[in-house]
Amino acid sequence: MSAAREDVVHEIAARRLRGVGHRYTGQRRRLIDILARAGQPLSIPEILHGRRGLAQSSVYRNLSDLVDAGVARRVLTGDEFGKYELSEDLTEHHHHLICSSCGRTTDVTLPRPLEKRLDRVIDDVAHAAGFADVIHRLDAIGTCSDCARR
Repeated sequence: MSAAREDVVHEIAARRLRGVGHRYTGQRRRLIDILARAGQPLSIPEILHGRRGLAQSSVYRNLSDLVDAGVARRVLTGDEFGKYELSEDLTEHHHHLICSSCGRTTDVTLPRPLEKRLDRVIDDVAHAAGFADVIHRLDAIGTCSDCARR
């Protein structure tokens, strides 16, 4: 993420947090930087790994506040940990490949023509079920190459 884009993300995060009655603290800013630079969803242990000055309890609490403010979102995986990433409107629309054995989560961006076809199909299915104005998040569950070799 470019420095200019990071500045915009921080401005949006501060505004959204204020909107739900929270301050934009240095710790929250650091968490956003970590998530922005990761390029994939991270579990709390992955966020904490090798980083001094981050306590697990405050990371958990701050991530919860970031999710409540619409700055981050929790990605549910098959492993014991939820993973966190910046909200899609702060990054780009993407999907996930999730390993059912180890929980490894990889971001996947589909080619625009395929994404448009997927949108149409999901809209058709949703409208047939009586839903309107739908968005989608697609998580494909499988086995990563490392786990498949074991």
